[in-house]
Amino acid sequence: MAVWPDPIAVIRQRLMPEPEVIDDVLDLEPDWLPDPPHAQPPVLAAVLIALVERSEGFHILFTLRASALRAHSGQVAFPGGKIEAADADPAAAALREAEEEVALDPGDAEVLGYLPSYFTGSNYLITPVVAAVRPRAPFRPNPIEVSHLFEVPLALLCRPEAYGTYRIERHGVTHSTWLVDYDGHTIWGITANLTRRFFEMALAETAR
Repeated sequence: MAVWPDPIAVIRQRLMPEPEVIDDVLDLEPDWLPDPPHAQPPVLAAVLIALVERSEGFHILFTLRASALRAHSGQVAFPGGKIEAADADPAAAALREAEEEVALDPGDAEVLGYLPSYFTGSNYLITPVVAAVRPRAPFRPNPIEVSHLFEVPLALLCRPEAYGTYRIERHGVTHSTWLVDYDGHTIWGITANLTRRFFEMALAETAR
């Protein structure tokens, strides 16, 4: 199965051109409900869904978080993190984090658009930033934050059958997330849910 002739043009057209504006975070429902609810406003964050151009086609970049990290250690994630005061916008934050984590040069990236914000039960409000990346140098994982990085072919993620489900129990309650298995890596939780959102918004019914 091949991807349509000009994937970047199609994806750009289907994405939000600007980050979503949230008028009242109290109206948001997280992907799972903590007990008790968080008393503080959510932490603003951004992740980069990087469409990396390779000779055989586009791939999406994923990282495996270092085992020494306090949050989500050892899990598959997109490059990203908290939006800092010095960041001009979520795209700047996502690109800065990607440079810190995997040495992705922001000058090699073209921001295509955004997915809707994603509110997590761990109290992060994430802006997913989608960019086309034509790297002029190899990516290098920062061992403090990333133990490994890998790329999944975009053509694979265009297939509905690539997405399964994963169940996890928190405080006696079973939650379900999307799941993608690729080359020995299990993508689940927030990252799989965002990947599925990207599929539904920008990729579905486009493969040939």
